[in-house]
Amino acid sequence: MAEPKDKIVLGIDPGTQILGFGVIHLSGRRCTYVDMGVVNLKNEKDHFVTLRKITKEVTALIEKHKPDEMAIEAPFYGKNAQVMLKLGRAQGAAISAALMRDIPIFEYSPRTVKLAVTGSGAASKEQVAVLVQRLLGIDMPQEYADATDALAISLCHCYNRESPDGKYSRNSSWESFVKNNPQKIIR
Repeated sequence: MAEPKDKIVLGIDPGTQILGFGVIHLSGRRCTYVDMGVVNLKNEKDHFVTLRKITKEVTALIEKHKPDEMAIEAPFYGKNAQVMLKLGRAQGAAISAALMRDIPIFEYSPRTVKLAVTGSGAASKEQVAVLVQRLLGIDMPQEYADATDALAISLCHCYNRESPDGKYSRNSSWESFVKNNPQKIIR
């Protein structure tokens, strides 16, 4: 199978309070850290101003890093439909910035991201953070938890590109996970 060309992937963890972003460089099968951070939206009282800020900030990230693709987390169903609606709007604001630059967008559920990075779709946020740091060889302060999620989304996208069918196999054991994902093993 031919190696995919080098790409810059911008991962977005959309939120109405904090938006996380993570940028990685994909070269062949190797993912390397480029940048990460959070956009603090807590001081915005008007939801529409928040959406404008999300669009502006994601546009600035696109201009800075020139990503080839954007990976974004899909809103998940929670108990409060109003929260899901607001998260969907935040996701839409980030997506619109990429669409205006003709950047392909890929959406992943939280479960898919966790499965890709940890081998378990039920992994905790802390488990995801630990593995992302190990896989990319970086240390992150606690305040960048949303950036960790964004980097996990980027990694999920890169691993998804490696799968011949574009799908993750469900591993029945740790042994099968290790066999099916040698690039995730830290030695």
